[in-house]
Amino acid sequence: MALAKRLAVTLPAGPKLEHSIARVSWAEDNGYPDVWFADAGAPDTLTQIAAIGHHSTTARFGVAVTPVYTRTPAVLAATANVISQVLPGRFVLGIGSSSQTIMGQWNGIPLDKPLTRVKETAIMVRSMLSGEKSNFTDLETMSSKGYRQPPAENPPPIYIAALRPKMIEMAAEHGDGVIFNLWPKSALPKMMEAVKRGAEKAGKDAADVEIVNRAMVLCTDDKAAGRDLFRANFGPYYATPVYNKFLAWAGYDGAADSINKGWAAKDRVATAGAMTDEMIDEIGIIGNEDEIRERIQSDADGGVHTSIIAPLGGATPEQVERTFNAFTAANFSLKQ
Repeated sequence: MALAKRLAVTLPAGPKLEHSIARVSWAEDNGYPDVWFADAGAPDTLTQIAAIGHHSTTARFGVAVTPVYTRTPAVLAATANVISQVLPGRFVLGIGSSSQTIMGQWNGIPLDKPLTRVKETAIMVRSMLSGEKSNFTDLETMSSKGYRQPPAENPPPIYIAALRPKMIEMAAEHGDGVIFNLWPKSALPKMMEAVKRGAEKAGKDAADVEIVNRAMVLCTDDKAAGRDLFRANFGPYYATPVYNKFLAWAGYDGAADSINKGWAAKDRVATAGAMTDEMIDEIGIIGNEDEIRERIQSDADGGVHTSIIAPLGGATPEQVERTFNAFTAANFSLKQ
């Protein structure tokens, strides 16, 4: 059976638990089947899901994504065990390497061998969730011996964040799903080809590998202002090595080079200016209700199963409300 096409609201909704509880309730009342959390800082996402999951009756909760460097596999498995009890059958553990800024600058942790670290984390966590005693003494980036926890009755699927081909292939091979972020729409076909190759390595049908995408969306009648908001949010993002290389791979090598040089010179104007309107329209989803719905449907037609509607940072409360309202069950239905 083909995987369903789904929509999700993004979380956390604010610094307090009550903000996210309110958004979860609103999402359930308005036909969103999923809620997906980002995980970079406070409020801590996995703790928050454990704290508020009981306020939900139907929503699937996902994380896109928890960095593998800040929690050991044993800690991730123990935490996932708890959350799977709070949300049996309704929790997805998303893991990824994160970025140099979050790991190196915020946490003082080198972003070493990200592909191998993420792969080995997925292998270890899956084993630990099944209740097996750890005996990982020959891995490249980590080790664990003699750890055992009670097997999870409803072990959550493990989804892996990926951008470029090698990581995408690994994610499809070792994960139950793949999580995308901030890609130009022209790159989606070759990203989906990498999913197919990875699934085939594991003897899986690529159609069974769920693709989750965090879509950066703004419902507005002022596209120029929306693009400027995108520049302010993601100029620094694309200056990080991992996203800069991804942008070049996706066909925007000139923009990637200009962003890199502007950031190195501490020239934010040059960094933001390297992002043309055409490039922003390829990556961001900015426009009126009809325009943003058309793009989300196009992404779904191209292979995305679950689109996380993430209003651009800096949007007004009214813009955030308009963006989410565009995708309520009363206003929109994804074609399967």
